[in-house]
Amino acid sequence: MMRSKRLVLAAGIGLAFLGGCQSAPPKPEEMARTSLQTAPADLQLICANAAAGTAQVDSSKVLPTSSRQLDATSYSVDLDAGGRKFNCIVDTNGSVKSVQPVA
Repeated sequence: MMRSKRLVLAAGIGLAFLGGCQSAPPKPEEMARTSLQTAPADLQLICANAAAGTAQVDSSKVLPTSSRQLDATSYSVDLDAGGRKFNCIVDTNGSVKSVQPVA
């Protein structure tokens, strides 16, 4: 009986030790996913239309694939225009600054 109490006590200590080794999940503001600000949908569509003109394809064939905020007033949007890759820089007012093919 004394031996079973020791085993239970040892198991409890072992679990407490293992539990103390777990790290807390990261705070939402520290997660990589939330540290990157994406372009609003309307700005992505503006870039898609601009890339369609540059690529000379129908705008329905142009899809934004990723975007990121560059600074307080501009975004970079990566696009696929019928298999050809483009990058668009657009400001928060919706003015397209550039559309460049990506090699």
